[in-house]
Amino acid sequence: MTVLLLTLLAAVGWVVLGRAQTGKPTSVTELAAYNKPDREKVLYEGAKKEGRLMWYTSLTGGPNTDVPKVFEAKYPGVQVEVYRGDSDALISRITQEAQAKRYIVDLVETTFPILMVMREYKLLAPYFSEHLAAYPDDVKEKAGKGLVYWATDRESYIGLAYNTNSVQGNAAPKSFEDLLRPDLKGKIGFATSDTGNRVIAAMLATKGPEFVQKLKAQQISLHSLSGRAILDMVISGELGASPTTFLSHARVSISKGAPIKWVPMDLVPTNAGGVALPANAPHPHAGILFGDFLLSPDGQKFLGKYGLDSAMNKPEFKRFYAEAGMTMLKTRLRNSVLKFPRN
Repeated sequence: MTVLLLTLLAAVGWVVLGRAQTGKPTSVTELAAYNKPDREKVLYEGAKKEGRLMWYTSLTGGPNTDVPKVFEAKYPGVQVEVYRGDSDALISRITQEAQAKRYIVDLVETTFPILMVMREYKLLAPYFSEHLAAYPDDVKEKAGKGLVYWATDRESYIGLAYNTNSVQGNAAPKSFEDLLRPDLKGKIGFATSDTGNRVIAAMLATKGPEFVQKLKAQQISLHSLSGRAILDMVISGELGASPTTFLSHARVSISKGAPIKWVPMDLVPTNAGGVALPANAPHPHAGILFGDFLLSPDGQKFLGKYGLDSAMNKPEFKRFYAEAGMTMLKTRLRNSVLKFPRN
């Protein structure tokens, strides 16, 4: 019995000694906070053993299919599986899996409301990344001790696009107040999606509810369409202008000869996506390694190819994060009440 006990104690001692000598993290929490010089090596070695990761994202188009290919080329032996969904689909899937304790997702990249829900349900692990130092403080949701719950890896800016054939000279709006000009009556269209909600929030923040009420006299047309579709209406001349269009979309269309211009308003609502690590990621090495890649200069450069802006940049206009600092309840309230007033 004594010999067996001594043997067990010796074995435990060797494990503890090995842990102390290597200093390698052994849990998701430790791994997420690991900030030693061999961080990338530790992550990649672990990721190769895990072999794959599951990425949940609300990104559309090229990024959600092409970014994994670039990552896999840089880190051979690690496969990225992707689930792409809108806000409702993502949060439903994430919360159902958590309730069932069926942990599948290794990294989440999506908009702030979903991340806030995950944080309030304690589904996120605060993490470190060497790339965070390059980002301004207002795009990092700090968790203390140099860690973050999430960091913004891509931004899309919402401003006003106008058709240069139908809106010319001094009639071209340059501020929210300019939208009240008589010569714009009946020419302005709004998206009634979250894009439109964010613009209304910016107007309320800068001009107050009285201004939003005044806009009703401009015979604003409302459209249950995406920002991209609204821009297409401006390009075709069906709308003269819309303050609910994305700079990234406008850039692409202008490069193809579209008769439009895009201008920032008083505040520029910013549709941002953040990188977050699930607290129960089954493949944490691979998930964190992929998160580091998205936040890295290489990852940011690649996302930029799709018109997405990096939060590391400092645009000339003032960014407005409608959801910044909101709790889950406040976010739900905002989504329910910030609707454009109908006649």
